[in-house]
Amino acid sequence: MGSHADGDGCTEPEVDLLRVGYAMGGDDSCIADARHHAAAFLDQARADHHVPVASRARDLTQLVVSELVTNARKYAPGPVLMELRITARHVEVVVWDSDPRVPAARAADPGRIGQHGLEIVKAVTEDLFIEQEPVGKRITARIALLDEPGGGITGWCPL
Repeated sequence: MGSHADGDGCTEPEVDLLRVGYAMGGDDSCIADARHHAAAFLDQARADHHVPVASRARDLTQLVVSELVTNARKYAPGPVLMELRITARHVEVVVWDSDPRVPAARAADPGRIGQHGLEIVKAVTEDLFIEQEPVGKRITARIALLDEPGGGITGWCPL
């Protein structure tokens, strides 16, 4: 992640302010657990740390978590690791799984049932990064915390 001053008094707007990680087993309940963890993380950031989180960001984060964890469960054996991060402007969802294959969004096909997860994630995030790891892959999705153009948080600067 880059680091740059943007003139709002904050010197490091993309530094992780809050971060939490979860290791989830391979059963289907991990998808609902992941959504719950994401919502609780954002609620705690708002309540305890006064981080402004738009309702839309909370909803999109849960959607992205659901899609990425579902794909990890479906295509990779073993556990799924999820990390949630908050920077001055974004929430980042990071999901690691053991399958080294890099997923690709498929061409639009209104007749196709299912397999739209990556397309959905790409449509609702500001950035999406997929990195192959020595074992498996890591997918990072970045979602704006606020609904302002560019995801800026006017008047908020973390301590």
